[in-house]
Amino acid sequence: MARPDELVFAPLGGVGEIGMNLSIYGLGNRHQRAWLAVDLGVSFGDEEHLPGIDLIMPDISFLEKERKNLMGLVLTHAHEDHFGAIIDLWPKLQCPIYATKFSAALFEAKCAAERGAPNIPVTVVPSGGRVDVGPFNVEFIPVAHSIPEAHALAIHTEAGTVLHTGDWKIDPTPTLGAPTDERRLRELGEQGVLALIGDSTNAVRDGRSPSEAEVARTIIDLVKAAKGRVAVTTFASNVARIKAVAEAAKAADREVVVVGRAMERVVQVARETGYLDGVQNFRSPEVYGHLPQDKVLALCTGSQGEPRAALARIANDDHPEITLNRGDSVIFSSRTIPGNEKAVGSIINNLVLQGVEIITDRDHLVHVSGHPRRDELRDLISWVKPQLLIPVHGEALHLHEHAKLARAAGVPRVLVCRNGDLVKLGPGDPGIVGEVPSGRLYKDGMILEDAKSRAVVERRRMAFSGCAFVAIAMTEQGELADDPEVDLVGIPDKNRAGEAFDDIVFDAVVSTIEGLPRPRRRDPDALAESVRRAVRAVINEHWGKKPPCLVHVLTV
Repeated sequence: MARPDELVFAPLGGVGEIGMNLSIYGLGNRHQRAWLAVDLGVSFGDEEHLPGIDLIMPDISFLEKERKNLMGLVLTHAHEDHFGAIIDLWPKLQCPIYATKFSAALFEAKCAAERGAPNIPVTVVPSGGRVDVGPFNVEFIPVAHSIPEAHALAIHTEAGTVLHTGDWKIDPTPTLGAPTDERRLRELGEQGVLALIGDSTNAVRDGRSPSEAEVARTIIDLVKAAKGRVAVTTFASNVARIKAVAEAAKAADREVVVVGRAMERVVQVARETGYLDGVQNFRSPEVYGHLPQDKVLALCTGSQGEPRAALARIANDDHPEITLNRGDSVIFSSRTIPGNEKAVGSIINNLVLQGVEIITDRDHLVHVSGHPRRDELRDLISWVKPQLLIPVHGEALHLHEHAKLARAAGVPRVLVCRNGDLVKLGPGDPGIVGEVPSGRLYKDGMILEDAKSRAVVERRRMAFSGCAFVAIAMTEQGELADDPEVDLVGIPDKNRAGEAFDDIVFDAVVSTIEGLPRPRRRDPDALAESVRRAVRAVINEHWGKKPPCLVHVLTV
Protein backbone atom coordinates (compact mmCIF):
# COMPACT_ATOMS: atom_id res chain seq x y z
CA MET A 1 0.00 0.00 0.00
CA ALA A 2 1.43 3.43 -1.00
CA ARG A 3 2.34 5.75 1.86
CA PRO A 4 0.26 8.94 1.99
CA ASP A 5 1.90 12.21 1.12
CA GLU A 6 3.37 14.20 3.99
CA LEU A 7 2.32 17.78 4.67
CA VAL A 8 5.21 19.95 5.86
CA PHE A 9 5.59 23.58 6.90
CA ALA A 10 8.63 25.86 7.02
CA PRO A 11 8.79 29.54 8.00
CA LEU A 12 11.39 31.47 5.99
CA GLY A 13 10.61 34.73 7.81
CA GLY A 14 8.34 36.07 10.53
CA VAL A 15 9.24 33.59 13.29
CA GLY A 16 11.39 34.93 16.11
CA GLU A 17 10.70 38.40 14.68
CA ILE A 18 7.78 40.62 13.73
CA GLY A 19 7.90 41.37 10.00
CA MET A 20 9.37 39.81 6.85
CA ASN A 21 6.67 37.13 6.73
CA LEU A 22 7.09 34.17 4.39
CA SER A 23 5.72 30.69 5.09
CA ILE A 24 5.84 27.66 2.81
CA TYR A 25 3.81 24.45 2.82
CA GLY A 26 4.91 21.30 1.04
CA LEU A 27 2.96 18.21 0.03
CA GLY A 28 4.69 15.03 -1.13
CA ASN A 29 7.70 13.03 0.03
CA ARG A 30 11.30 13.93 0.79
CA HIS A 31 12.28 13.41 -2.86
CA GLN A 32 9.63 15.65 -4.42
CA ARG A 33 7.09 18.05 -3.00
CA ALA A 34 4.65 20.58 -4.38
CA TRP A 35 5.10 23.91 -2.56
CA LEU A 36 2.70 26.70 -1.64
CA ALA A 37 4.05 30.07 -0.43
CA VAL A 38 2.03 32.32 1.90
CA ASP A 39 2.94 36.04 2.00
CA LEU A 40 6.23 37.64 0.98
CA GLY A 41 6.94 40.63 3.20
CA VAL A 42 9.63 42.99 4.37
CA SER A 43 10.92 44.41 7.61
CA PHE A 44 12.60 47.80 7.84
CA GLY A 45 16.25 48.70 8.19
CA ASP A 46 17.71 50.12 11.39
CA GLU A 47 20.06 53.04 10.67
CA GLU A 48 22.07 52.31 13.80
CA HIS A 49 22.87 48.70 12.92
CA LEU A 50 22.28 48.69 9.15
CA PRO A 51 23.18 52.16 7.83
CA GLY A 52 21.81 52.80 4.36
CA ILE A 53 19.64 49.66 4.28
CA ASP A 54 16.05 50.51 3.35
CA LEU A 55 14.34 47.12 3.59
CA ILE A 56 15.09 43.60 4.79
CA MET A 57 13.64 40.64 2.87
CA PRO A 58 13.65 36.87 3.34
CA ASP A 59 16.23 34.78 1.54
CA ILE A 60 14.28 32.81 -1.10
CA SER A 61 17.17 30.69 -2.43
CA PHE A 62 15.31 27.50 -1.43
CA LEU A 63 12.22 28.53 -3.40
CA GLU A 64 14.39 29.49 -6.38
CA LYS A 65 15.76 25.93 -6.47
CA GLU A 66 12.22 24.54 -6.09
CA ARG A 67 10.75 26.98 -8.59
CA LYS A 68 9.31 24.30 -10.90
CA ASN A 69 7.49 22.80 -7.87
CA LEU A 70 6.23 26.15 -6.52
CA MET A 71 2.51 26.14 -7.27
CA GLY A 72 1.77 29.70 -6.21
CA LEU A 73 1.97 32.54 -3.71
CA VAL A 74 -1.16 33.39 -1.68
CA LEU A 75 -1.52 36.71 0.18
CA THR A 76 -3.35 37.00 3.50
CA HIS A 77 -3.52 40.83 3.27
CA ALA A 78 -1.74 43.90 1.92
CA HIS A 79 0.47 45.11 4.76
CA GLU A 80 4.11 45.69 3.83
CA ASP A 81 5.37 43.00 6.22
CA HIS A 82 3.24 40.51 4.26
CA PHE A 83 3.52 41.66 0.63
CA GLY A 84 6.26 44.32 0.48
CA ALA A 85 8.98 42.08 -1.02
CA ILE A 86 7.01 40.86 -4.04
CA ILE A 87 8.17 43.51 -6.53
CA ASP A 88 11.84 42.75 -5.81
CA LEU A 89 11.65 38.96 -5.40
CA TRP A 90 8.85 37.76 -7.70
CA PRO A 91 11.09 37.94 -10.84
CA LYS A 92 13.20 35.16 -9.25
CA LEU A 93 10.10 32.97 -8.78
CA GLN A 94 7.54 33.99 -11.44
CA CYS A 95 4.80 31.92 -9.81
CA PRO A 96 1.06 32.68 -9.84
CA ILE A 97 -0.15 35.09 -7.14
CA TYR A 98 -3.58 34.90 -5.52
CA ALA A 99 -5.21 37.70 -3.48
CA THR A 100 -8.59 39.28 -2.85
CA LYS A 101 -9.74 42.47 -4.58
CA PHE A 102 -8.41 45.17 -2.24
CA SER A 103 -4.99 43.53 -1.81
CA ALA A 104 -4.66 43.08 -5.57
CA ALA A 105 -5.68 46.71 -6.23
CA LEU A 106 -3.26 48.11 -3.63
CA PHE A 107 -0.47 45.96 -5.06
CA GLU A 108 -1.25 47.22 -8.57
CA ALA A 109 -1.09 50.83 -7.31
CA LYS A 110 2.21 50.10 -5.54
CA CYS A 111 3.68 48.69 -8.78
CA ALA A 112 2.45 51.71 -10.76
CA ALA A 113 4.18 54.07 -8.31
CA GLU A 114 7.52 52.23 -8.39
CA ARG A 115 9.81 53.03 -11.30
CA GLY A 116 10.80 49.98 -13.30
CA ALA A 117 8.46 47.59 -11.47
CA PRO A 118 7.90 44.37 -13.46
CA ASN A 119 4.48 43.40 -14.77
CA ILE A 120 3.23 40.99 -12.09
CA PRO A 121 -0.19 39.39 -12.73
CA VAL A 122 -2.43 38.68 -9.72
CA THR A 123 -5.44 36.36 -9.76
CA VAL A 124 -8.30 37.87 -7.74
CA VAL A 125 -10.17 35.48 -5.43
CA PRO A 126 -13.44 36.57 -3.77
CA SER A 127 -13.48 37.02 -0.01
CA GLY A 128 -14.73 33.73 1.42
CA GLY A 129 -13.86 32.00 -1.86
CA ARG A 130 -11.64 29.02 -2.62
CA VAL A 131 -8.97 28.38 -5.22
CA ASP A 132 -7.00 25.29 -6.25
CA VAL A 133 -3.26 25.91 -6.24
CA GLY A 134 -1.69 22.65 -7.35
CA PRO A 135 -2.71 19.99 -4.77
CA PHE A 136 -3.67 22.71 -2.26
CA ASN A 137 -7.23 23.99 -2.01
CA VAL A 138 -6.98 27.41 -0.35
CA GLU A 139 -10.00 29.03 1.32
CA PHE A 140 -10.01 32.75 2.17
CA ILE A 141 -11.77 33.22 5.54
CA PRO A 142 -12.48 36.87 6.48
CA VAL A 143 -10.89 38.10 9.72
CA ALA A 144 -10.89 41.53 11.36
CA HIS A 145 -7.60 43.44 11.14
CA SER A 146 -6.33 46.98 10.57
CA ILE A 147 -6.61 46.83 6.78
CA PRO A 148 -9.50 45.81 4.51
CA GLU A 149 -9.81 42.20 3.39
CA ALA A 150 -7.49 40.45 5.81
CA HIS A 151 -7.98 36.70 5.61
CA ALA A 152 -7.04 33.55 7.43
CA LEU A 153 -6.27 30.75 4.99
CA ALA A 154 -7.72 27.28 5.38
CA ILE A 155 -5.31 25.14 3.36
CA HIS A 156 -7.13 21.91 2.50
CA THR A 157 -5.00 18.91 1.45
CA GLU A 158 -5.32 15.13 1.33
CA ALA A 159 -3.13 15.03 4.45
CA GLY A 160 -5.43 17.35 6.41
CA THR A 161 -6.45 20.97 6.80
CA VAL A 162 -4.20 23.71 8.15
CA LEU A 163 -5.50 27.08 9.35
CA HIS A 164 -2.92 29.79 8.67
CA THR A 165 -4.37 32.77 10.56
CA GLY A 166 -2.39 35.64 9.05
CA ASP A 167 -2.94 38.82 11.10
CA TRP A 168 -6.30 38.90 12.86
CA LYS A 169 -8.35 39.89 15.89
CA ILE A 170 -11.91 39.46 17.08
CA ASP A 171 -13.74 42.75 16.63
CA PRO A 172 -17.53 42.39 16.84
CA THR A 173 -18.02 46.03 15.75
CA PRO A 174 -15.50 46.81 12.99
CA THR A 175 -16.12 50.16 11.34
CA LEU A 176 -15.16 48.73 7.94
CA GLY A 177 -15.41 45.28 6.42
CA ALA A 178 -16.63 41.99 7.82
CA PRO A 179 -15.95 40.75 11.36
CA THR A 180 -13.92 37.59 11.90
CA ASP A 181 -16.00 34.71 10.51
CA GLU A 182 -16.65 32.77 13.73
CA ARG A 183 -19.26 30.53 12.08
CA ARG A 184 -16.89 29.26 9.40
CA LEU A 185 -14.04 28.80 11.87
CA ARG A 186 -16.30 26.73 14.12
CA GLU A 187 -17.32 24.63 11.08
CA LEU A 188 -13.67 23.97 10.32
CA GLY A 189 -13.16 22.88 13.91
CA GLU A 190 -16.02 20.37 13.60
CA GLN A 191 -14.59 19.04 10.31
CA GLY A 192 -11.13 18.66 11.86
CA VAL A 193 -8.07 20.93 11.76
CA LEU A 194 -4.68 19.27 11.62
CA ALA A 195 -2.68 22.39 12.56
CA LEU A 196 -3.20 26.02 13.54
CA ILE A 197 -0.35 28.31 12.47
CA GLY A 198 -1.15 31.39 14.53
CA ASP A 199 -0.39 35.09 15.06
CA SER A 200 1.48 35.64 18.36
CA THR A 201 1.98 39.43 18.29
CA ASN A 202 -0.15 40.20 21.37
CA ALA A 203 0.20 36.85 23.17
CA VAL A 204 1.74 38.68 26.15
CA ARG A 205 -1.33 40.92 26.63
CA ASP A 206 -4.31 39.85 28.73
CA GLY A 207 -7.94 40.43 27.82
CA ARG A 208 -9.22 41.49 24.42
CA SER A 209 -8.23 44.15 21.91
CA PRO A 210 -10.69 47.08 21.97
CA SER A 211 -12.88 47.67 18.91
CA GLU A 212 -12.29 50.13 16.08
CA ALA A 213 -15.74 51.54 16.90
CA GLU A 214 -14.42 52.76 20.28
CA VAL A 215 -11.49 54.50 18.58
CA ALA A 216 -13.85 56.18 16.11
CA ARG A 217 -15.94 57.60 18.95
CA THR A 218 -12.83 58.96 20.72
CA ILE A 219 -11.54 60.65 17.56
CA ILE A 220 -14.91 62.33 16.98
CA ASP A 221 -14.85 63.74 20.54
CA LEU A 222 -11.26 64.99 20.21
CA VAL A 223 -11.75 66.64 16.81
CA LYS A 224 -14.97 68.32 17.95
CA ALA A 225 -13.21 69.71 21.03
CA ALA A 226 -10.19 71.05 19.13
CA LYS A 227 -9.89 74.82 18.73
CA GLY A 228 -7.21 75.31 16.08
CA ARG A 229 -5.98 73.17 13.21
CA VAL A 230 -5.95 69.40 13.68
CA ALA A 231 -3.54 66.89 12.13
CA VAL A 232 -4.03 63.15 12.44
CA THR A 233 -1.36 60.61 11.59
CA THR A 234 -1.97 56.89 11.27
CA PHE A 235 -0.80 53.91 9.23
CA ALA A 236 -1.70 54.73 5.63
CA SER A 237 -3.17 51.25 5.10
CA ASN A 238 -5.68 51.56 7.95
CA VAL A 239 -8.71 52.45 5.85
CA ALA A 240 -11.10 52.02 8.79
CA ARG A 241 -9.14 54.67 10.68
CA ILE A 242 -9.12 56.96 7.64
CA LYS A 243 -12.91 56.59 7.46
CA ALA A 244 -13.21 57.32 11.20
CA VAL A 245 -11.11 60.48 10.81
CA ALA A 246 -13.26 61.59 7.86
CA GLU A 247 -16.44 61.09 9.89
CA ALA A 248 -14.93 63.03 12.81
CA ALA A 249 -14.03 65.89 10.45
CA LYS A 250 -17.56 65.93 9.04
CA ALA A 251 -19.07 66.01 12.55
CA ALA A 252 -16.83 68.99 13.38
CA ASP A 253 -17.50 70.76 10.05
CA ARG A 254 -13.90 70.38 8.88
CA GLU A 255 -12.42 69.60 5.46
CA VAL A 256 -9.97 66.66 5.23
CA VAL A 257 -6.67 67.41 3.50
CA VAL A 258 -4.64 64.30 2.62
CA VAL A 259 -0.88 64.81 2.99
CA GLY A 260 1.61 62.16 1.84
CA ARG A 261 1.84 59.93 -1.23
CA ALA A 262 1.28 56.64 0.60
CA MET A 263 -1.93 58.00 2.12
CA GLU A 264 -3.10 59.37 -1.25
CA ARG A 265 -2.50 55.96 -2.86
CA VAL A 266 -4.48 54.03 -0.24
CA VAL A 267 -7.35 56.55 -0.34
CA GLN A 268 -7.55 56.19 -4.12
CA VAL A 269 -7.61 52.37 -3.94
CA ALA A 270 -10.15 52.41 -1.09
CA ARG A 271 -12.47 54.62 -3.17
CA GLU A 272 -12.05 52.43 -6.25
CA THR A 273 -12.88 49.28 -4.26
CA GLY A 274 -15.87 50.81 -2.47
CA TYR A 275 -14.46 51.07 1.03
CA LEU A 276 -14.96 54.84 1.20
CA ASP A 277 -18.40 54.94 -0.40
CA GLY A 278 -20.42 57.77 1.14
CA VAL A 279 -17.33 59.47 2.59
CA GLN A 280 -16.85 63.09 1.52
CA ASN A 281 -14.17 63.94 -1.04
CA PHE A 282 -10.82 64.89 0.42
CA ARG A 283 -8.84 68.00 -0.50
CA SER A 284 -5.26 68.37 -1.75
CA PRO A 285 -2.49 70.04 0.31
CA GLU A 286 -2.58 73.26 -1.79
CA VAL A 287 -5.99 74.08 -0.27
CA TYR A 288 -4.79 73.79 3.35
CA GLY A 289 -3.53 77.36 3.80
CA HIS A 290 -6.72 78.86 2.39
CA LEU A 291 -9.07 77.18 4.89
CA PRO A 292 -9.95 78.70 8.30
CA GLN A 293 -8.00 77.11 11.17
CA ASP A 294 -11.12 75.57 12.71
CA LYS A 295 -12.32 74.18 9.36
CA VAL A 296 -9.38 71.97 8.37
CA LEU A 297 -8.02 68.54 9.33
CA ALA A 298 -4.75 67.26 7.84
CA LEU A 299 -4.53 63.47 7.47
CA CYS A 300 -0.78 62.79 7.35
CA THR A 301 1.71 60.01 6.74
CA GLY A 302 4.65 59.65 9.10
CA SER A 303 3.26 58.01 12.24
CA GLN A 304 6.49 55.99 12.60
CA GLY A 305 8.84 58.96 12.36
CA GLU A 306 9.85 58.32 8.74
CA PRO A 307 12.17 61.24 7.90
CA ARG A 308 10.73 61.91 4.42
CA ALA A 309 7.08 61.50 5.40
CA ALA A 310 4.68 64.41 5.79
CA LEU A 311 4.64 64.71 9.59
CA ALA A 312 8.44 64.83 9.93
CA ARG A 313 8.57 67.67 7.40
CA ILE A 314 5.78 69.51 9.21
CA ALA A 315 7.57 69.08 12.56
CA ASN A 316 10.79 70.41 11.01
CA ASP A 317 8.83 73.34 9.53
CA ASP A 318 9.97 72.55 6.00
CA HIS A 319 6.73 71.27 4.40
CA PRO A 320 5.82 73.47 1.41
CA GLU A 321 2.09 73.65 2.20
CA ILE A 322 1.35 72.42 5.73
CA THR A 323 2.23 74.32 8.92
CA LEU A 324 1.13 74.00 12.54
CA ASN A 325 1.17 76.69 15.20
CA ARG A 326 0.62 77.17 18.92
CA GLY A 327 -2.81 75.85 19.92
CA ASP A 328 -3.06 73.36 17.04
CA SER A 329 -3.34 69.60 17.78
CA VAL A 330 -1.72 66.43 16.41
CA ILE A 331 -3.35 63.07 17.09
CA PHE A 332 -1.05 60.03 16.79
CA SER A 333 -3.66 57.38 15.92
CA SER A 334 -1.05 54.63 15.87
CA ARG A 335 1.39 52.79 18.07
CA THR A 336 5.13 53.21 17.72
CA ILE A 337 6.72 50.08 16.27
CA PRO A 338 9.71 48.96 18.41
CA GLY A 339 12.87 50.54 17.00
CA ASN A 340 11.09 53.74 15.89
CA GLU A 341 10.86 55.34 19.34
CA LYS A 342 13.71 57.82 18.80
CA ALA A 343 12.40 59.04 15.45
CA VAL A 344 8.83 59.46 16.74
CA GLY A 345 10.08 61.10 19.93
CA SER A 346 12.07 63.63 17.91
CA ILE A 347 8.96 64.61 15.90
CA ILE A 348 6.85 64.95 19.05
CA ASN A 349 9.51 67.13 20.72
CA ASN A 350 9.76 69.41 17.68
CA LEU A 351 5.98 69.81 17.60
CA VAL A 352 5.83 70.55 21.34
CA LEU A 353 8.48 73.25 20.88
CA GLN A 354 6.13 74.84 18.31
CA GLY A 355 3.36 74.90 20.93
CA VAL A 356 1.38 72.06 19.36
CA GLU A 357 -0.84 69.86 21.56
CA ILE A 358 0.09 66.15 21.24
CA ILE A 359 -2.48 63.38 21.71
CA THR A 360 -1.34 59.73 21.75
CA ASP A 361 -2.70 56.37 22.89
CA ARG A 362 -1.06 57.02 26.25
CA ASP A 363 -3.78 59.52 27.14
CA HIS A 364 -6.77 58.63 24.90
CA LEU A 365 -8.09 55.55 23.07
CA VAL A 366 -6.93 56.77 19.64
CA HIS A 367 -5.45 53.46 18.50
CA VAL A 368 -6.10 49.76 18.89
CA SER A 369 -4.00 46.86 17.72
CA GLY A 370 -5.08 44.66 14.83
CA HIS A 371 -3.80 41.54 16.62
CA PRO A 372 -5.46 39.20 19.14
CA ARG A 373 -4.85 39.34 22.88
CA ARG A 374 -4.90 36.24 25.08
CA ASP A 375 -8.68 35.83 25.43
CA GLU A 376 -9.07 36.04 21.65
CA LEU A 377 -6.36 33.41 21.18
CA ARG A 378 -8.29 31.13 23.58
CA ASP A 379 -11.50 31.73 21.63
CA LEU A 380 -9.91 30.74 18.33
CA ILE A 381 -8.43 27.57 19.85
CA SER A 382 -11.88 26.62 21.23
CA TRP A 383 -13.50 27.18 17.84
CA VAL A 384 -10.90 25.43 15.68
CA LYS A 385 -9.85 22.60 18.06
CA PRO A 386 -6.48 22.04 16.33
CA GLN A 387 -4.50 18.85 16.86
CA LEU A 388 -1.30 20.90 16.65
CA LEU A 389 -0.54 24.60 17.22
CA ILE A 390 2.59 26.39 15.96
CA PRO A 391 3.05 30.00 17.11
CA VAL A 392 4.38 32.39 14.43
CA HIS A 393 4.46 36.16 13.81
CA GLY A 394 6.30 37.13 16.97
CA GLU A 395 9.59 37.42 18.79
CA ALA A 396 10.82 34.66 21.12
CA LEU A 397 8.78 35.88 24.11
CA HIS A 398 5.56 36.13 22.07
CA LEU A 399 6.02 32.60 20.66
CA HIS A 400 6.77 31.20 24.13
CA GLU A 401 3.68 32.81 25.70
CA HIS A 402 1.41 31.70 22.84
CA ALA A 403 2.71 28.14 23.18
CA LYS A 404 2.17 28.17 26.96
CA LEU A 405 -1.39 29.48 26.49
CA ALA A 406 -2.15 26.78 23.90
CA ARG A 407 -0.95 23.99 26.20
CA ALA A 408 -3.08 25.38 29.04
CA ALA A 409 -6.06 25.50 26.64
CA GLY A 410 -5.70 21.78 25.98
CA VAL A 411 -4.18 21.71 22.49
CA PRO A 412 -2.81 18.13 22.18
CA ARG A 413 0.50 19.17 20.59
CA VAL A 414 2.30 22.51 20.58
CA LEU A 415 5.53 23.08 18.68
CA VAL A 416 7.77 26.15 18.67
CA CYS A 417 10.07 26.43 15.65
CA ARG A 418 12.51 28.89 14.09
CA ASN A 419 12.96 30.31 10.61
CA GLY A 420 14.32 27.54 8.40
CA ASP A 421 12.93 24.61 10.42
CA LEU A 422 11.10 22.04 8.30
CA VAL A 423 8.14 20.79 10.32
CA LYS A 424 6.18 17.66 9.49
CA LEU A 425 2.49 18.41 10.22
CA GLY A 426 1.07 15.01 9.31
CA PRO A 427 0.10 12.29 8.92
CA GLY A 428 1.52 10.76 12.08
CA ASP A 429 3.43 12.49 14.83
CA PRO A 430 4.41 16.08 14.03
CA GLY A 431 7.91 17.38 14.61
CA ILE A 432 10.92 19.16 13.15
CA VAL A 433 12.31 16.82 10.49
CA GLY A 434 14.92 18.97 8.78
CA GLU A 435 16.07 22.40 7.79
CA VAL A 436 15.80 24.51 4.65
CA PRO A 437 18.04 27.47 3.75
CA SER A 438 16.82 30.72 5.29
CA GLY A 439 18.27 34.14 5.95
CA ARG A 440 18.00 37.77 4.97
CA LEU A 441 18.45 39.95 1.93
CA TYR A 442 19.10 43.68 2.22
CA LYS A 443 17.57 46.25 -0.15
CA ASP A 444 20.46 48.69 -0.53
CA GLY A 445 19.26 51.47 -2.82
CA MET A 446 18.32 49.61 -6.00
CA ILE A 447 20.48 46.56 -5.21
CA LEU A 448 19.68 43.37 -3.28
CA GLU A 449 22.58 42.31 -1.05
CA ASP A 450 23.20 39.13 0.89
CA ALA A 451 23.20 39.64 4.68
CA LYS A 452 26.92 38.77 4.70
CA SER A 453 27.62 41.46 2.10
CA ARG A 454 31.03 43.09 2.49
CA ALA A 455 29.51 46.49 1.71
CA VAL A 456 27.02 46.27 4.58
CA VAL A 457 29.61 45.01 7.09
CA GLU A 458 32.13 47.69 6.13
CA ARG A 459 29.51 50.46 6.22
CA ARG A 460 28.57 49.45 9.76
CA ARG A 461 32.23 49.63 10.79
CA MET A 462 32.65 53.00 9.09
CA ALA A 463 29.56 54.35 10.86
CA PHE A 464 31.14 53.36 14.19
CA SER A 465 34.73 54.44 13.62
CA GLY A 466 35.13 56.41 10.39
CA CYS A 467 37.70 55.52 7.76
CA ALA A 468 41.31 56.37 6.91
CA PHE A 469 42.50 56.77 3.30
CA VAL A 470 46.22 56.76 2.47
CA ALA A 471 47.79 57.27 -0.99
CA ILE A 472 51.50 56.52 -1.51
CA ALA A 473 53.67 57.14 -4.60
CA MET A 474 56.80 54.93 -4.74
CA THR A 475 59.70 54.76 -7.19
CA GLU A 476 60.72 51.49 -8.78
CA GLN A 477 63.71 51.51 -6.43
CA GLY A 478 61.43 51.44 -3.38
CA GLU A 479 61.73 55.09 -2.34
CA LEU A 480 58.96 57.60 -1.61
CA ALA A 481 58.42 59.70 -4.74
CA ASP A 482 56.46 62.33 -2.80
CA ASP A 483 54.84 62.88 0.58
CA PRO A 484 52.03 60.39 1.33
CA GLU A 485 48.50 61.78 1.21
CA VAL A 486 46.31 61.12 4.24
CA ASP A 487 42.53 61.69 4.37
CA LEU A 488 40.65 60.89 7.59
CA VAL A 489 36.84 60.68 7.43
CA GLY A 490 34.75 60.55 10.61
CA ILE A 491 37.84 60.57 12.84
CA PRO A 492 38.45 63.31 15.47
CA ASP A 493 40.70 66.21 14.46
CA LYS A 494 42.95 65.89 17.55
CA ASN A 495 43.84 63.39 20.26
CA ARG A 496 43.53 64.07 24.01
CA ALA A 497 46.89 65.86 24.03
CA GLY A 498 45.70 68.22 21.28
CA GLU A 499 47.92 66.67 18.56
CA ALA A 500 46.45 66.61 15.06
CA PHE A 501 45.43 63.12 13.91
CA ASP A 502 46.51 63.98 10.34
CA ASP A 503 50.07 64.52 11.59
CA ILE A 504 50.04 61.41 13.79
CA VAL A 505 48.92 59.21 10.88
CA PHE A 506 51.28 60.89 8.40
CA ASP A 507 54.28 60.24 10.70
CA ALA A 508 53.19 56.62 11.20
CA VAL A 509 52.98 56.06 7.42
CA VAL A 510 56.42 57.55 6.74
CA SER A 511 58.13 55.73 9.61
CA THR A 512 56.51 52.42 8.60
CA ILE A 513 57.72 52.76 5.00
CA GLU A 514 61.23 53.76 6.03
CA GLY A 515 61.42 50.85 8.47
CA LEU A 516 60.61 48.22 5.83
CA PRO A 517 63.32 46.32 3.93
CA ARG A 518 63.69 47.48 0.34
CA PRO A 519 62.22 44.29 -1.29
CA ARG A 520 59.05 44.74 0.79
CA ARG A 521 58.83 48.41 -0.19
CA ARG A 522 58.91 47.37 -3.86
CA ASP A 523 55.96 44.96 -3.35
CA PRO A 524 52.80 47.15 -3.52
CA ASP A 525 50.57 44.60 -1.77
CA ALA A 526 53.01 43.95 1.07
CA LEU A 527 53.65 47.68 1.48
CA ALA A 528 49.90 48.50 1.57
CA GLU A 529 49.24 45.83 4.21
CA SER A 530 52.08 47.05 6.45
CA VAL A 531 50.86 50.65 6.23
CA ARG A 532 47.24 49.60 6.82
CA ARG A 533 48.17 47.76 10.02
CA ALA A 534 50.33 50.62 11.25
CA VAL A 535 47.64 53.27 10.64
CA ARG A 536 44.94 51.27 12.43
CA ALA A 537 47.28 50.59 15.34
CA VAL A 538 48.35 54.22 15.80
CA ILE A 539 44.76 55.53 15.61
CA ASN A 540 43.68 52.90 18.14
CA GLU A 541 46.54 53.94 20.44
CA HIS A 542 45.42 57.59 20.44
CA TRP A 543 41.60 57.14 20.12
CA GLY A 544 40.63 53.65 21.26
CA LYS A 545 39.00 52.68 17.94
CA LYS A 546 40.32 50.87 14.88
CA PRO A 547 38.78 52.37 11.73
CA PRO A 548 38.93 50.63 8.34
CA CYS A 549 41.97 51.84 6.41
CA LEU A 550 42.28 51.88 2.61
CA VAL A 551 45.80 52.20 1.20
CA HIS A 552 46.51 52.94 -2.47
CA VAL A 553 50.09 52.40 -3.70
CA LEU A 554 51.18 53.94 -7.01
CA THR A 555 54.54 53.05 -8.59
CA VAL A 556 56.09 55.86 -10.67
